Amino acid sequence: MTGQRVRFDDLVERAGVLAATGERRLLGICGAPGSGKSTLARRLVQALGGSAALVEMDGFHLAQRELERLGIAERKGAPDTFDVSGYVDLLARLKSAGPDLVYAPEFRREIEEPVACAVPVSPEVPLVVTEGNYLLLNQDRWKRVRLVLDEAWFLLIDEEVRLRRLVERHVRYGRSREEAEERSTRGSDHVNALAVNASRAGADLVVGEVL
Repeated sequence: MTGQRVRFDDLVERAGVLAATGERRLLGICGAPGSGKSTLARRLVQALGGSAALVEMDGFHLAQRELERLGIAERKGAPDTFDVSGYVDLLARLKSAGPDLVYAPEFRREIEEPVACAVPVSPEVPLVVTEGNYLLLNQDRWKRVRLVLDEAWFLLIDEEVRLRRLVERHVRYGRSREEAEERSTRGSDHVNALAVNASRAGADLVVGEVL
């Protein structure tokens, strides 16, 4: 099963409506690892120009040292390996659209670590796009994310395409192909994808292929 085919221009128009309300709005883009949510979010923000800013959930990964201290480093990327409260608090601060410039963290894949204060969000920007796996997860502290979002989109693409993308991404960042395939099809990424796909009922729009 996949989502509906949607023209990219139609998505830009839909996001533009949110940006034109006169108040700060938050749009969430969710999907399993490899579904293309990061790519779509970046394209969308670029198309909207100064009307939108991108804040990624992955900036709230716990640092590797903390994951090792907690004994959960091997499950990096699972729901409990993020600073959920910090993420929700930042989204709420962005939603309030106060007079100050707000800085968000960013996850750097080349070092596999989050970097603080890497993404400036001006108070004049009317739309903040945030993307990540667990925006619609209906469990524990993650439930609070959906309450802050004004609209949420879920990417549900062909599973073979998603897995191929995911494997290639792992290989690109240093894993062997065997390790990449194990993680993507049977390991932690597979477990996380099942949880993410089960959360799609909370979306306002389920997107498959973007034309």
